[in-house]
Amino acid sequence: MQHITGYFLLPALDRPSPLWSLPPSHLSLINTFLPLECIKTGINSCDDCIRSGPYCEWCKQLDYIKKGEQEAVRCDTRAQLIARGCSEGEIVSPKNNETVVKDNPLSVTFEQQEPVQLRPQEIKLKVRPGLPTTFSVSFRRVEGYPVDLYYLMDLSYSMADDLQNVKELGQDLFLFLNIAGFGSFVDKTVLPFTNTNKEKLQKPCDNDEHQCQPAFGYRHVLSLTSKEAEFRTKVSQQYISGNLDSPEGSLDAMMQAAVCGDKIGWRNSSTRLIVLTTDAGFHMAGDGKLASILEPNDEQCHLENQLYVKSNEMDYPSVGQLATQLERNNIQPIFAVTKEVERVYTQLKKMIPKSEVGVLSADSRNVVDLIESAYRRLSSKVTLTHDNLPENVRVTYKPICKHGGPAGDTEGVCDNVAVREEIYFNVTVTADECMKETAFIIRPRGIKDTLKVTISTICECQCNDPVDNSHPYCNGTGQVICGTCRCNPGFVGQTCGCSIGDRDERALKASCQRDGGTICEGRGDCVCGRCVCHAMPGGANYYGEYCECDDEHCEKYQNQLCGGNGKCRCGECKCNAGYEGSACQCKKSDEQCRTDDNTVCFGRGVCKCNQCECNDGYQPPYCETCIGCPDSCQTKRKCIECLGFGTGPFAKNCTEACKSIFTHNMVSSFPQTKKTCQQKDSEGCWMRFKLEQQLGVDNYTAEILESRECPELPNIYAIIGGSIAGVALIGLLILLLIKGLIYMNDLKEFRKFESEKKKSKWADNPLFEKATTTVTNPTFTGE
Repeated sequence: MQHITGYFLLPALDRPSPLWSLPPSHLSLINTFLPLECIKTGINSCDDCIRSGPYCEWCKQLDYIKKGEQEAVRCDTRAQLIARGCSEGEIVSPKNNETVVKDNPLSVTFEQQEPVQLRPQEIKLKVRPGLPTTFSVSFRRVEGYPVDLYYLMDLSYSMADDLQNVKELGQDLFLFLNIAGFGSFVDKTVLPFTNTNKEKLQKPCDNDEHQCQPAFGYRHVLSLTSKEAEFRTKVSQQYISGNLDSPEGSLDAMMQAAVCGDKIGWRNSSTRLIVLTTDAGFHMAGDGKLASILEPNDEQCHLENQLYVKSNEMDYPSVGQLATQLERNNIQPIFAVTKEVERVYTQLKKMIPKSEVGVLSADSRNVVDLIESAYRRLSSKVTLTHDNLPENVRVTYKPICKHGGPAGDTEGVCDNVAVREEIYFNVTVTADECMKETAFIIRPRGIKDTLKVTISTICECQCNDPVDNSHPYCNGTGQVICGTCRCNPGFVGQTCGCSIGDRDERALKASCQRDGGTICEGRGDCVCGRCVCHAMPGGANYYGEYCECDDEHCEKYQNQLCGGNGKCRCGECKCNAGYEGSACQCKKSDEQCRTDDNTVCFGRGVCKCNQCECNDGYQPPYCETCIGCPDSCQTKRKCIECLGFGTGPFAKNCTEACKSIFTHNMVSSFPQTKKTCQQKDSEGCWMRFKLEQQLGVDNYTAEILESRECPELPNIYAIIGGSIAGVALIGLLILLLIKGLIYMNDLKEFRKFESEKKKSKWADNPLFEKATTTVTNPTFTGE
C-alpha cells in the first residue's frame, strides 16, 4: 500500500482514490495499517461533526442511537460507524469537489495569437477543512516563443574597454533574439557616491579621456526593438562616465527597467530578460543615508526624458523589493559579471528567483555566449509556485517529469525541460479551517500563464431530509435533521417528547445545570427540567441529579480501579475494611508511625498508609521537629516572665494566657547539656529558662532559673556633673585654640614688619618743598 496525501493506492485499484470513495473492504484494510482518528469535542449536530476533523463522518440512521446515548455517538470514523451498525447509505460525509472552469488546450508552437503553456487556467475547489484535494497541472514549452532582452550596462570608468566590445554585439545578439533594448547606469550624483565638483560632474573621467559623458544615475537609451541597425546606432553613441566609490546603482536601474514596462516596451507574449553587465558590487536599501537620502524607494516608474529623475531623492531599493517587482512583471535577470564579483552576485541569485549568473571575460567578448547559455538554463527550468495564498490554506507541489525536484510546500521544480515536452505537477490543496470563498494564483515563474484557484469550504451537511414537522421519530412534534430532532415550539427533549406548555424553556434548562454550568454536565439530556443521563461506552449509566456521577472514573493503583480493595462510587473510592488511601492502596496500620514513647507522630500529624502526614512545618518521618515554626524561646518569653516572676503583660491573667506551659519549675542552675533560652523581660532583666515540647502541637514544660541578671541603675548626678564639666572643658580648649591662632597671626605680622623695616633706606623726598614763608611766634622762648 502506497500512501499519497489524502489518497491511497491499493492493489485492487488502478488509480489514486479519495478515502471517502473506497469500498468497505478497502476501508477496513486501511484501518488495519493506518487507523484514522475522529477527535470529537462539543458535537451536537452533523455540521459540528464534519468541522471536527477530516475523517469524522455522521450517521443519520434513526434507530442508530440506543436509549440513554447522546447524539455525539453519531460522529465517528466510517469504519467505527459501520461496526456499530450504521448502514453505509446512511453515512453523511461531504466530499471534496473540483470544477474546471477554464481549460484551453496547450499550444505547440508560437503563432500570432496568445500561446497557452499552462493548463488548466481556472479551477474551483470545494473542500472539507483538513481534507486535502489533489489536481493535476500540465505545462508545455512552446516552440519559437519570443524573447525580449533589455541590455543594462554599467558605464562607470572601469568598464571602458568592455563598452567598445558591446558596441559590436548587435549582429551576434540578434542571431537568436527577436527583440532587444539598451539602458545604462552609474550611480547617484551626490556625495559620497559621485564627485559633486561642477567640472567633475560634467567630466568625471580622467583628463586624458576625451569622450566622457556627465555623471548620471540611470538612463534608458533604447526601447525594445527588432531593428538591428537601430540597436547598433544607439549603442555606438554611448560613452563612458564615472563616480567615486566601487559599488554602483545597479538595483536602481533594474527597478526602473522592471516597473517602467510601457517605456521599456516589454511585450505581453514573450520571455523577458534583463542582462546586467558590471564589474562592481551594488548599493542597496539603507546606503542612501550616507548622502542624507532618507525616503524609501516607492517601486514606481520615474523616467522623464529617458532619465531616472528621482535618483537623488529616493533610497536604493532593497533586494526583496526588486525580487518582488521582477517576479510580478515576469522578468528574469541574467547577471553578466567579472570574476572578482561573481561570489557577490551568486549570493544575490539565491534571493532573486529565476535568475542566472555568468562570468564575463576581461573585455566582455564572451557576453553573447554567456547570455545564450544563461537563457537556455532559465527557459529549461520550470518552477511552479503561487501568489497571494490565503491564511489557513496549504499547497504542496509534486513534479512529474524526468528531472523533477522533491515535493515542496512553496514550489515544484522540473529542470532540463525540452521544447514541446509536456510535464505535470500534482498540486495538493488543504484548507485548515472553515472560510469564505477566496482565490489565489498558481504560475510558472518568469512566464505570463496563470492558473486561478478559487477555494471554498464545505462546513454544512446536506442530508436531503423530508420537510415534515410532525415526524414519528420526533413524537410527531418535530422535524428530522440529519437523524436528530428539531422540535416544534413548545416541545423539548432528544425526541421532542417533553411539552413545556406555559413553562419557560430557559428555566427548565437552568434546573438541569449545577452552579450555572453545562446542562447535565454534558452527560445527559434535560427532559422537562430533569436530567436523563446517557449511557457510557461500557454499558453503565451516568447518575446523580446532574449526571455528575459515574463508577468507572476513580483513581487506580497498579492498574486496578481503587487498587482492587474497594468500590468506585461517584468518582471516589470506598475502601473495604482494613484498607485506606485515595485508591485503597494501603492496609490500615500505624506501626511505622509509632515513636519511641509509643505515640503516633508525636501528636503532630496523622498516620495514613502507615506513614506520618505531618502538620504544616513539622518534618517526617515522625513530625518531631518543626523547621518553619517560630522560635519557642521568643514566643513563650512573656509566659515565662509571669509564671516565674509575676511580672510582665500577662501578670494579671497568667493562668489563662499561658495554658500551653502546663508545668514549670524554678531551679538554681542548669545542666550544661541542655539548650538554654535567654530573653529580656519587660524590666530589662535577662531571664534564663529551658523549654521541652511535649506530645501535641503547643504543649511545653519549663524550667526557670531563679535569679535574673538585672543591670545596675546609673548615677544620675555623676552623669550630669560629668556632662557639665565636659562641656566647660571643651569650651576652654576652644578659647585657648582661638587665642593661640590670633597670637600666631600677630607674631607673623610683627616679624614681617621688622623685616621690611630693616630693608628701608631713608632719603629726601623729591616731592617735598620747603615753606616759602616763616612766621615766628613772639611768645616762644625756646624752652
